[in-house]
Amino acid sequence: MINWFIEPLQYSFILRALIAAVVVGIVGSVLGTYVILRGMAFFGDALAHTILPGVVVAFLFGWPLAVGALVMGLLTALGIGALSGQGMVKEDTAIGVIFAGAFALGVALLSASNTYTVDLAHFLFGNLLGVSVSDLWLSIILGLIVLLAIFLFYKEFLVISFDPVLATTLRLPANFLRYLLLVLIAVTIVVSLQVVGIALMMAMLVTPAASASLLTRRLPPMMAIAAVIGTFSSVSGLYASYYFDIASGPAIVLVATLIFGFVFVFAPGRGIAWQKR
Repeated sequence: MINWFIEPLQYSFILRALIAAVVVGIVGSVLGTYVILRGMAFFGDALAHTILPGVVVAFLFGWPLAVGALVMGLLTALGIGALSGQGMVKEDTAIGVIFAGAFALGVALLSASNTYTVDLAHFLFGNLLGVSVSDLWLSIILGLIVLLAIFLFYKEFLVISFDPVLATTLRLPANFLRYLLLVLIAVTIVVSLQVVGIALMMAMLVTPAASASLLTRRLPPMMAIAAVIGTFSSVSGLYASYYFDIASGPAIVLVATLIFGFVFVFAPGRGIAWQKR
């Protein structure tokens, strides 16, 4: 059993991939609790896809992919916030318009390259085993920034998530907090880009947090449980990728989905099995 666990770690690229997967499992799951509490799953999915043009431009010019993704992610988050904040269109409408346009632009730019199919698969489903030392450090730094922001604004995010009326009464800067949350989602997506890719990013934001929400109703335990589930899914998915020769990103997401299915059925007091009893 010990050899089964240690064997992959003799390769440096596996070790880097493992650390990157743990970072994504923790950061994505913790922030994901706010995503599901505020009903922002569609926004997160759209934002994950709209960073494609930035990634493609960075790829074509030989820049770090995370730089292009971060710039496009921040612009998209602020753009969606600005459009929906004017009151002329609803937020889901603004998301849909920008999502479709940006993703189409990214695919159009990518189609101009000679390795269209390979590159598109790389962007959509991640390349965890290709994480470089610089990629790893960038993920760690950005992940720590996200976690620090969540820690510093924990009470404010808690109030606007559960009681918007109280937030107004307390005169909290609702617009600032809303934009900050959008930016944090964009940064988290950049952190997760190399691990699970654009197409599967939403799973790491939503699935572990959704599982945790079925196990507890209190936010701090929900964050902790989501982080544990996200970390376990990431590590287990990476080992499944190594031993069964399957793509690492989809393997991680499949583990997280299986855990959600198990919790959905057997969650104490709330699972289907308990309700039937």
